[in-house]
Amino acid sequence: MSVTMCQTMGFVVSALGFAGIIAATFIDMWSTQDLYDNPVTAVFQYQGLWRSCVRQSSGFTECRPYYTILGLPAMFQAVRALMIVGIVLGAIGLLISIFALKCIRIGSMEDSAKANITLTSGVMFIVAGLCSIIGVSVFANMLVTNFWMTTSSMYTGMGGLQTLQTRYTFGSALFVGWVAGGVTLIGGVMMCIACRGLMPEETT
Repeated sequence: MSVTMCQTMGFVVSALGFAGIIAATFIDMWSTQDLYDNPVTAVFQYQGLWRSCVRQSSGFTECRPYYTILGLPAMFQAVRALMIVGIVLGAIGLLISIFALKCIRIGSMEDSAKANITLTSGVMFIVAGLCSIIGVSVFANMLVTNFWMTTSSMYTGMGGLQTLQTRYTFGSALFVGWVAGGVTLIGGVMMCIACRGLMPEETT
């Protein structure tokens, strides 16, 4: 694979992954109501990083933002921060990688400068992908913990009778975040690999 092709493919793959990270961050379905024990319900609840929503059987959906910051769990705020850092790093990496593309000539920029910019953008994409994967994984771990704690409390007390409680399971945003983070990570690695080929022969 030529250096130009590797760099271009890394740029395109990273851009797609970056778009996926943005989509995952703002999708409301990070956690959805578990309907295993109650498949027929009048309302369906799901939550995102920024608001919680309730969808009624009539099709009407009402969403309410989280008006508090200090009242949210620390891990929840950490997930928010990780996703925002991933978006910021991805945006900066995407912006500077445009100037590093070998197929684009800007003034008298040398290949060594393009190589350094390509390496920088590649590292930023890798970190952005890791932030997305870590953030989604932390949220998924919170969901799993709360799910089993809720399940155990449903069957304890009252003589072992089941009590009605809302459990939440994985939403579609988690899978989008995992895939997007992995794609961004792969794109960043391709940019770093292309950096070596962009360096002039006498400096390698």
